[in-house]
Amino acid sequence: KFKSIEVKQTAFRIDGVFLPPANDPDPTVFFVEVQFQEDELIYHRLFAELFVFLQQNPEFTNWQAVVIFPSKSLEPEDVGVYSLLLESDQVQRFYLKELEQVQPFSVVIGLMQLIVASKKRTPARARELLAQVEQQSLPFPSSTIIELLETTMVYKFPLLSRQEIAEMLGLAESIKETRVYQEGLEIGLEKGHDQGREQGREQEGQILVLKQLNRKVGQLPPKLESQIKALPLDKLEELAEALLDFSNLDDLSAWLHKNNPGQ
Repeated sequence: KFKSIEVKQTAFRIDGVFLPPANDPDPTVFFVEVQFQEDELIYHRLFAELFVFLQQNPEFTNWQAVVIFPSKSLEPEDVGVYSLLLESDQVQRFYLKELEQVQPFSVVIGLMQLIVASKKRTPARARELLAQVEQQSLPFPSSTIIELLETTMVYKFPLLSRQEIAEMLGLAESIKETRVYQEGLEIGLEKGHDQGREQGREQEGQILVLKQLNRKVGQLPPKLESQIKALPLDKLEELAEALLDFSNLDDLSAWLHKNNPGQ
């Protein structure tokens, strides 16, 4: 039967959005979704967020979506009503394990592979990418690649300072000019004295861990968020590792109960 239905709009926070320059004659906005856990509703969420964004920002006349999975096994089997969109040229799906076999090796593919590289291998792989940035002809500024690479490193090593990451990559000076480094300065990450530096690292660790948890298990209740903010630096680092295996809020609650029983 035909009827009028009221649809309530949920508030979204979209993290992986790349906006075009203000003077671009054909502005295209890119949406990037990195999915490391099984989620049968990933495409429901992605396209809901995408089209709400386009509705509220009609100045963007074109869009592209990139979905990155560690392996094809994590992609939903039933894509349902989104099959036409997924088969269109506007949506690209990448499976990182398959990309390891892709030749010739490119900087863009290397960045995606870096996401799932082990922490032990990550620094060396990142330095290899930086060397390739200097050797390859790229369709975009090398500073863009450096910024994306540094952002990836920040997420993989959330409790290292920006300066420590820069030294790890051999970019101690040039990295200070990137946007991510400057944002770190604004929140006090790079304090000039030891106490301020430690406080800045703890604050930055809290911000990144909370952001990762919100993406993994959904919006955190205030009580759980307060418990996380009360964690010392060493426990924050342990949580940053453990959350990769979380599937829901119960996993987080169990971890906090085990590792912070006094709360």
